Amino acid sequence: MADTNERLPYLREKTSKLTLSPGVYRMRDKSGEIIYIGKAKNLRNRVTSYFRENPDHTPKVAKMVSHVYDYDFIVTDSEYEALVLECSMIKQHMPKYNILLKDDKGYSYIKISDGEFPKITAEMQKNGSGTFLGPYTSTFVTKQAVEEANKVFMLPTCKRVFPRDIGKYRPCLNHHIKQCMGVCTGKISAEEYGKIIEQAVDYIRNGSEASVEVLTEQMTKAAEELDFELAAKLRDRISAIKRAADNQKIFAEDMRDTDIIAVAQNGEYACAAVLMYRCGRLFDRIEYDLGDFDSEENMLEDFVLQYYSDPTKIPREIITEEELPNEEMVERLLREKCGRAVDLSSKKRGKGLRLIMMAKANASDSLAIRAGRTGKEIAALEALGKILGLPEPPEYIEAYDISNLGSSSMVAGMVVFENGRPLKKAYKKFSIKETQIQNDYASMREVLERRFKHYKDENENDEGFSRLPDLILLDGGKGQVNAVEPILREMGINVPLFGMVKDNNHRTRAIATSGSEISISETKAAFMLVTRIQDEVHRFSITYQRKKHGKQSYENGLTKIKGIGEKKAQKLFTAFKTREEFKKASPEEIAKAAGISLELAEQVYDFVQNEL
Repeated sequence: MADTNERLPYLREKTSKLTLSPGVYRMRDKSGEIIYIGKAKNLRNRVTSYFRENPDHTPKVAKMVSHVYDYDFIVTDSEYEALVLECSMIKQHMPKYNILLKDDKGYSYIKISDGEFPKITAEMQKNGSGTFLGPYTSTFVTKQAVEEANKVFMLPTCKRVFPRDIGKYRPCLNHHIKQCMGVCTGKISAEEYGKIIEQAVDYIRNGSEASVEVLTEQMTKAAEELDFELAAKLRDRISAIKRAADNQKIFAEDMRDTDIIAVAQNGEYACAAVLMYRCGRLFDRIEYDLGDFDSEENMLEDFVLQYYSDPTKIPREIITEEELPNEEMVERLLREKCGRAVDLSSKKRGKGLRLIMMAKANASDSLAIRAGRTGKEIAALEALGKILGLPEPPEYIEAYDISNLGSSSMVAGMVVFENGRPLKKAYKKFSIKETQIQNDYASMREVLERRFKHYKDENENDEGFSRLPDLILLDGGKGQVNAVEPILREMGINVPLFGMVKDNNHRTRAIATSGSEISISETKAAFMLVTRIQDEVHRFSITYQRKKHGKQSYENGLTKIKGIGEKKAQKLFTAFKTREEFKKASPEEIAKAAGISLELAEQVYDFVQNEL
């Protein structure tokens, strides 16, 4: 896209004379409007990277470069001064190709319904009777808090109405897996249930630590009064709260003033999500559309700098998904803005990582709504791209598998996944033609060579062949990869190539390169996607192989009839594509299709009725 800019020769000439000092550059379009502002440790090197020949730009940068008419710059004494100046200028000019933050806010409530057996639900409006907590500025936090409370205190979340439905139905699955106390059994009194609801509301208002303190006092008092049954119930409830505290994400006593930030992308666009912890509990979640995708580290850094341009927003701790390129300088800038300590870091394990994954999942869900895909699909493609070291998530994936019965019925199947979903109209079947004996490596070479000959054919009008994939997956290990890689290099096909390795139980185990294996089992989203692709390509290829083998068996049977050779058998199976069609065909129709006498056609008819 950048090559369409007629000003590139002028821009390259101008840039060759730039200073090597740090500073800020401002890209302008033909009207003189500033469309992008950036900082640099070395102005000449950085600005040159935009205008060089054969650039490896992200789509966002390529689009920006295509509109650059000229640029100016300001030299600073240090890289840190350049960072401060960049932040100030972006806030002042809000250029088109810098991140512009937008978010949507609403209000939610927590409702405790009326009646002997009230339920706790998250609501968007204060409708109907009951007690309402709120309003809360975050719908997400409201739903999370209600979900946690219902789970910890084993409250019913079904549609049954109590006491009306007590004893009418068998207990549901939640009761059997100990996620519901089972009010429907009739073993919980309204008085006891009311006390549990009070404890759940206290948990929502004050957190797990405060709830444990209150319940511990009540348990001690019950034991002193020799009410051991009540004491035991309170003990179990305290244990449930403590167990939940290990995995729940609403309360985090060690995160008194912390923001968790992650970015998700779907190939074209990106979104950032911020989880805000205040006073040890999840206070809010905010999502921001970041526009066209750039490199993740750069987007994170740009987002942090712009999001915290207001000093009152800066918390004491910021945890990001990836380490920022200029982390020390950004941390210094934030400290100077708010006049106190700020800890900026990335987390790779423990609770911090779990919260980052939660932030990322929320960003993915936001993108999914925009893209018409699920958050899981977006997360899976992004995770797979990271594991394989791809520059961006693979939107269009082709997978291949060889299937045969010895040296007969040798075939291959090609399946396509677009945006994490099967694209069945692009599937292809291959009969192995050049390889006469069973040799999976040679067969895979033949298939890939034939597939990309179609791609290079200028007259090719098949959409499935005319598009270049973002990733190729072969069913097999490094042997398959090594067999195919030379063919792709010779043909000039520069597409990432990997194998899908199975364990002894024929389940996906790893991704193979030409010399090693990459474990994917620890990344659930990527593992599930690769497993699905591997299962689908195996299903598709073996179905084709069985169909072809069955057809060959019928053809061999037909050729045993005197007067029916291979060509006449092929004519018949071309005319009657399925068993059902062949069986329904009359002798006259068979005679016409194969160009044979009615007498011979009657012999074929008898064979078809008895053998097929």
